[in-house]
Amino acid sequence: MNRRKLLGSIVSLAAATLLAPPLVRAEGAKADSDLPTMEVWKDPSCGCCKDWVSYLEKDGFKVIVHDTGNNAMRRRLGLPMKYASCHTALIGGYVVEGHVNAPEIRRMLKEKPDALGLSVPGMPVGSPGMDGPVYQGRKDPYDVVLVNKDGSHKVYQSYHR
Repeated sequence: MNRRKLLGSIVSLAAATLLAPPLVRAEGAKADSDLPTMEVWKDPSCGCCKDWVSYLEKDGFKVIVHDTGNNAMRRRLGLPMKYASCHTALIGGYVVEGHVNAPEIRRMLKEKPDALGLSVPGMPVGSPGMDGPVYQGRKDPYDVVLVNKDGSHKVYQSYHR
């Protein structure tokens, strides 16, 4: 490609980008420019995973979803199975497994602990994404745990209602 065509392509791309309408987000969602983009791996038919992603988007997170399942990514990221849930995410170099609350994700990104990431093992009813009408307001107690690089953990936040 000659320089003139390359320059024309760059100018066209820049103009298209500047004139393009903004991306549409979930109602009430406002992207927080201070947050890194989160990638989520989940099963394409999992409704609670979809609800968790919507919850995060409404809280200002930018999310890219991979509907490929999460088992292979969980293994690749080194998260032990005892912390497993139905979706695995990566944000700012940290693993986020399961129905973790937005405030704890923000806290982790701010504090930058020397850890693998956060997990809400299992699928506790009442956690974000597991709080739909089908559960009739039920809220089971659960912990958000900080998973250390050696596989140990500590409670990062308790939700015991």
